[in-house]
Amino acid sequence: MSGSGDQGARCLLLSLLLLASWETGSGQVHYSVPEEAKHGTFVGRIAQDLGLELTELVPRLFRVASEDYGDLLEVNLQNGILFVNSRIDREELCGRSAECSIHLEVVVERPLQVFHVEVEVKDINDNPPVFSLKEQKLLISESKQPDSRFPLEGASDADVGENALLTYSLSQNEFFSLELPTNSKQTNRLSLALKKSLDREKTPEISLLLTAADGGKPALTGTVQLYVHVLDTNDNDPEFEQSEYKVKLMENAASETFVIKLNATDRDEGINGEVTYSMLSVKPGGKPLFTIDETNGEVRVNGTLDYEKTKLYEIAVQATDKGNPPMAGHCTVWVEILDANDNAPEVTVTSLSLPVPEDTQPSTVIALISVADRDSGVNGQVICYLTPKIPFKITSTFKNYYSLVLDSALDRESVANYELVVTARDLGSPSLSATATLSVEVADVNDNAPTFAQPEYTVFVKENNPPGCHIFTVSARDLDAQENALVSYSLVERRVGERALSSYVSVHAESGKVFALQPLDHEELELLQFQVSARDAGVPPLSSNVTLQVFVLDENDNAPLLLPPGVGGGGGAVNQLVSRSVGAGHVVAKVRAVDADSGYNAWLSYELQPAGDGARSPFRVGLYTGEISTTRNLDEVDEPRQLLLVLVKDHGEPALVTTATVQLSLVDNGQASKISSRMSIEAAESKLALVDVNVYLIIAICAVSSLLVLTLLLYTALRCSAPPTESACAPAKPVLVCPSAVGSWLYSQQRRQRVCSGEGPPKTDLMAFSPSLPPGLDREDGGERQEAGSNYHGPVSSIDSLYVEV
Repeated sequence: MSGSGDQGARCLLLSLLLLASWETGSGQVHYSVPEEAKHGTFVGRIAQDLGLELTELVPRLFRVASEDYGDLLEVNLQNGILFVNSRIDREELCGRSAECSIHLEVVVERPLQVFHVEVEVKDINDNPPVFSLKEQKLLISESKQPDSRFPLEGASDADVGENALLTYSLSQNEFFSLELPTNSKQTNRLSLALKKSLDREKTPEISLLLTAADGGKPALTGTVQLYVHVLDTNDNDPEFEQSEYKVKLMENAASETFVIKLNATDRDEGINGEVTYSMLSVKPGGKPLFTIDETNGEVRVNGTLDYEKTKLYEIAVQATDKGNPPMAGHCTVWVEILDANDNAPEVTVTSLSLPVPEDTQPSTVIALISVADRDSGVNGQVICYLTPKIPFKITSTFKNYYSLVLDSALDRESVANYELVVTARDLGSPSLSATATLSVEVADVNDNAPTFAQPEYTVFVKENNPPGCHIFTVSARDLDAQENALVSYSLVERRVGERALSSYVSVHAESGKVFALQPLDHEELELLQFQVSARDAGVPPLSSNVTLQVFVLDENDNAPLLLPPGVGGGGGAVNQLVSRSVGAGHVVAKVRAVDADSGYNAWLSYELQPAGDGARSPFRVGLYTGEISTTRNLDEVDEPRQLLLVLVKDHGEPALVTTATVQLSLVDNGQASKISSRMSIEAAESKLALVDVNVYLIIAICAVSSLLVLTLLLYTALRCSAPPTESACAPAKPVLVCPSAVGSWLYSQQRRQRVCSGEGPPKTDLMAFSPSLPPGLDREDGGERQEAGSNYHGPVSSIDSLYVEV
């Protein structure tokens, strides 16, 4: 390109730099940019034109994608300007197509949006006209008459429009002038017109320079050297039936496919009338896609035709006779290529939002899909659909662009991954199709709480277990995944009597194993009921509880305990006076004992230890009553002092035994009456003393109760004057505390205040419990500790229970 041409190109480029314009329509933005623009050339304010804020470009992952044109254009994320990133050659992109555009997809996410931008590439005059040959040789007979025409091979220009509009000029000479084509088809073939008859003897050869100039500003030119050889007379040229032939051919025509048979005739005779055929050129590109038989003029396919590359071929054919000099005739064959459905659709996934959370709302765009078919007409029309039937669907967004949209709710626990097959099928006959497989993973959301196999478990543990022993394992299952399914266990803390639950048991956070932290005592705690919580590691975490009922099984770890003498008429060492006049079967004494165990372990039996001298004792003991009675009438020969050893034995395995000593003094009837009178007087005095003590005790209890009532009334008045709270409305229940040692007095006092509007006065409940009672007495007094098979022989307190409500 000349210096003046470079300067003109620069001027043209500068004049076009700021002509990039845009318009919206059908969801598109249009710009234009000249080809060969330098790096950084301004194209348009794409962010502003799309209605996007500059500050949201980076957070929303603004990006520009182009399937076919790489990185020719780029966007500055700081100012939202679309600029030229690399060299744009319009001829490489679009060839000789009149329209040339770059299609861009602008994708922003969070939420996902897609914009379509068309950037038209304007042609500049950067390609000069080019002749296919550096020189052309013409054989012209000297017998040719003036005004004869001789076709020339024209030039081609890779530009389009005005820049490809060629004009020709011929160097000054006296024989020839240049004539432009006048036929209806606008071709670039030229002709030399003979202005003056030739004389081979004077001018055997003429050299001409043919110049082609395009319509650009400034214009670019190309030249070819023409050599005209003047031949001796062979005055008839071969002539074709037509100057132009038109043929239609399918693009899938195989090699050697017949195209057309040409026929040229020469009116000369002999060798001057024999014609041979040859091709001058095949346009565009000059590729040898066709051949011609030089003898019969048959034109056949010699390569692979492609409608998508070239739709029309121009074949220049020359018929030459064998005269001396030879003469030539010319014609043009136009081969129109017809489209065949030989291109399957192409499916491209341009954007994926994966994995998809299972709580994603329907109608959310999951992926962007584009389809293309290089065929034309109905062969290039494509439909797109999705298989199989799944909770997704495809919606058309623009031309051959689709969105993969969530159609219904997802549940990862049901289906964790979907294999989608996107099928694109054209409307040609036969139809062609293409598929693309998408793997859509469903991301877990913490929507499932841990669950236990059953809501409650019953566990049996023997008492006196070693500290830290494993008593049970809880296990919860979480249907979620990863950290959402990572379950940890903990106790639901509460009070057990006066102590915290965590002092009795613990649970391992990871394995769910429940351990007893200390030896359990059935006599202290028969049932330990508590809850274990299973909590996952999701955000927010979910949890559920399971109830454990731990029954402490009794072991025979308590020997029978003798009640003190004088309590209930019996004791560990009993001294009793027995009249010698009593008959057989008379009860003279009674041994009473209790066992802190339960069930068979607390079922007591009594038996008399045989005397050491082998003599048969006149007394026996009831097996289950402990009553000592006579087996016969007492005689004078019986020893006045009888020492009996009573074995008290439980039914445990192994059985535990306690020995009671009973001393019986045998006396006559008179002596027995005196002793009985004295004992009656002492008993009466003892009862009077007991009455005096009870009076003082009643007075003390009344005084304390009055003080307590006054305090509660004052407290209630103060609380009712203040606004009520939730904790003040909690229900109050008395708490039962079981005795830890047999024979001791235990009490449980729990005070709860209820101060609520319209609910009556607050209450304080005081409950006092006697030791464990025999089954009969227990039922009479409304007790709650009756056990099947237990036999309790112990004293009955004069005051079994006391309930004071204030």
